[in-house]
Amino acid sequence: MGMLKEFKDFAMKGNLVDIAVGFVMGAAFKSVVTSFTGGIVSPLIGLLFNSDFKDMKYIVREGIADAEGKITGQVAVLWGDFLTNVIDFVIVAFVMFMIIKAINKTKKPEAPAAPSGPSDNDLLKEIRDALKK
Repeated sequence: MGMLKEFKDFAMKGNLVDIAVGFVMGAAFKSVVTSFTGGIVSPLIGLLFNSDFKDMKYIVREGIADAEGKITGQVAVLWGDFLTNVIDFVIVAFVMFMIIKAINKTKKPEAPAAPSGPSDNDLLKEIRDALKK
């Protein structure tokens, strides 16, 4: 029973719950960004290529015709899909950077710890008093 209690304490720590909430929000935000790049950015870039940007590919080898004449097994580099995912990543990373930057700005700076022991003035007074003797 001790291990179950230990796990419960671990799972309910503030940091772990914060990470879980952040993970869920990040997944939801990722879908918004994917929709943005797929529905707005890709079509605008696709205007330059006169096709859907996400479907852009470089065909390495055409497929082989089978007995019925159908071409199968095309080998292609899906660079449009890859670039769309890179754009998604850059947008998500930039927004996360801005959120972390804003959170760090709101944190209060820690007050410097008070020095332990006598201050410089106290030491100088002790030296002065010792020289007077």
